[in-house]
Amino acid sequence: MTTPSPGSATPGGPTALRMLLGAHLRRLREEKGITRGEAGWEIRSSESKISRLELGRVSFKVRDVEDLLTLYGVEEPAERFRWIELAKEANNPGWWHRFGDVLPNWFQSYLGLEATATLIRTYEFQFIPGLLQTKDYARGVVLLGHGYAGRAEIDHRVELRESRQKILTRVDPPRFWCVVDEAALRRPIGGRAVMRAQLQSLIEHCSLPNVRIQVIPFSAGGHSAAGGAYTILRFADPDLPDIVYLEQLTSALYLDKPDDVDEYTASMESLCVQATEPDQTPAILRGIIDELYS
Repeated sequence: MTTPSPGSATPGGPTALRMLLGAHLRRLREEKGITRGEAGWEIRSSESKISRLELGRVSFKVRDVEDLLTLYGVEEPAERFRWIELAKEANNPGWWHRFGDVLPNWFQSYLGLEATATLIRTYEFQFIPGLLQTKDYARGVVLLGHGYAGRAEIDHRVELRESRQKILTRVDPPRFWCVVDEAALRRPIGGRAVMRAQLQSLIEHCSLPNVRIQVIPFSAGGHSAAGGAYTILRFADPDLPDIVYLEQLTSALYLDKPDDVDEYTASMESLCVQATEPDQTPAILRGIIDELYS
């Protein structure tokens, strides 16, 4: 495995850095034939703590990393320095840290992965994908789930969504490939004027070289993603597995087992075949604007 250089990771990648460091520590432990329980004892903790560390689901204490490297026989100063520096970098808060008052912990992990991914593939059937929502449309979506909140909180939630979208136009952006059900394009979130502007914005996004938008028309009938929306994230580092993200009302699932990922990838490929071609999307959107929102 190539050791990432501190500061070289894609902006906003603490989650992925924790996963890389955790995977490396797991390999070192397994090469030495050391159990998770034995490793946990070494850092004055438990087997379950080692499991969470190796999965990148918790932050790293530098002292724990130092002790584990010693236990695993890593004595070369330069190598120890690289991994300890990576641990420090992985503990740095992402750009979303300032939204902690409106951001659940389970979604913070997703933002870290989204910001590091090189390919983001998503299927949506109820809403326009968050990375493509206009400010007014995003406000309409936020109000559906947080209509009780004050104006300042609503504005903060909308600002969070706008901040996420910057990854699509940054230097070296990820490829974003989405399949949107026709129902999401016809559901008037925020009113007619808001939807017209949202669909026009989607037309403009179609011209971005790293964005591909396909539509599943009603005429396609049933399809393989009947279970709901999901996202597949892929990363440049081969030591990071593809991850399937499934958002629920008050939590989320992150799937990385090969069998699970393969099932969702096959479903996504099927959706792309059933959907209209990407170059047809602007005409479809203009047709819906003329029919419903002109």
